[in-house]
Amino acid sequence: MKITEDELRGKTVMSEEGLYLGILRNSTVDEKTGELINLLIEPSDDVDPRLYHLDKKGHLIFPFSSIKSVKDVIIIGA
Repeated sequence: MKITEDELRGKTVMSEEGLYLGILRNSTVDEKTGELINLLIEPSDDVDPRLYHLDKKGHLIFPFSSIKSVKDVIIIGA
């Protein structure tokens, strides 16, 4: 089953360990291939953003390949 980026946007994102990371706000895409590269997550208040890579707007950056599961929430692995 294919899932579009629009269906992912706005979903809750959690780590495999159960930490609530935040809400998926956007993604980066390779303009030539259309391949999703990174997820941009608005961090929750419980996350220390200094422990993660951030974009200019303060979103957490995770590679698209770190997605382990997508159901009601997105699960991100290390």
